Amino acid sequence: MRPLTFDATAAAASAGTPLQVWLIPVLHDNYVVVLQRGRRAAVVDPAVAGPVQQALEERGLELEAILHTHHHSDHIGGAPGLLRRWPGAAVIAAAADRERIPLQTRGVAGGDRLELLGEPVEVIEVPGHTRAHIAYWLPASGHLFCGDTLFAGGCGRLFEGTPEQMHASLQRLAALPETTRVWCAHEYTEANLRWAAAERPGDREIRDRLAAVVERRRRGLPTIPSTIASERATNLFLRTQNGAELARLRRSKDDWRSPAT
Repeated sequence: MRPLTFDATAAAASAGTPLQVWLIPVLHDNYVVVLQRGRRAAVVDPAVAGPVQQALEERGLELEAILHTHHHSDHIGGAPGLLRRWPGAAVIAAAADRERIPLQTRGVAGGDRLELLGEPVEVIEVPGHTRAHIAYWLPASGHLFCGDTLFAGGCGRLFEGTPEQMHASLQRLAALPETTRVWCAHEYTEANLRWAAAERPGDREIRDRLAAVVERRRRGLPTIPSTIASERATNLFLRTQNGAELARLRRSKDDWRSPAT
């Protein structure tokens, strides 16, 4: 599959070259996110190496960093191959998950700040999907890379964390500026919103967003990035008041099967 480029550029305050963020679709429904400034590049959650290497080389880019949000194989599987091609690239991941993300060269934790391609980056701890899941927020350009914690219209399954942890993590992300672009790692939006529309059949905002998403998918277009504003308005998991309410919704989504369309 070919890389997908978006009109999602933003210049850092002190940089002359704008930051570009774009997607490489891989596997069945994964996205690898690419950050590009000039000929410099970083990638988030590379599931596989081949399509990522091809896309970067076609654009004449040099990979400087690999960011991991969590340890699942469809988020770290491409790192060894990319490091063979670009052995000097930094590997940034949760220090608490070093055993499960062994190639990391810089371990980080919530509250850490770093610089990436001239952009300030803040690390946010978002446990729930896994115990050591993190997200990366670029406050200057307004991008959030949240892995499998916050999805467009949904949230990740609770494999290692508690409903209370996931609720707190989602509230942390929901508190970011509403214009923040949300880059999650999977194309789950249509299924998430079909479930939400079945759960809240009278919610017009969910229904309208679902219609727009269905049209985008019909045209073969991605539904990522979303925005924090859109998620606040239509993501049922962000509306929950506590862990118990989130747990009930998560069970509903886990058990839900989309009717034939």
